[in-house]
Amino acid sequence: MPDMSQKKSILLRIDPRTFKAVEKWAADEFRSTNGQIEYLLEQALRKAGRYKGKRDDVAEREEGEPKD
Repeated sequence: MPDMSQKKSILLRIDPRTFKAVEKWAADEFRSTNGQIEYLLEQALRKAGRYKGKRDDVAEREEGEPKD
């Protein structure tokens, strides 16, 4: 599991109805809302063929990138 200092923070504007649905879905799956959004994004990226490999592979590639 990557340490929190490696994660990027963003401001996300989302429709209240959509947020409420994601929040409920997260609770049903015993995840945080943030964790659920991350999970959904990862699944969508994999399905679109834009995210391959394991999480650790991505973290290793990003280590060489300059930090914000």
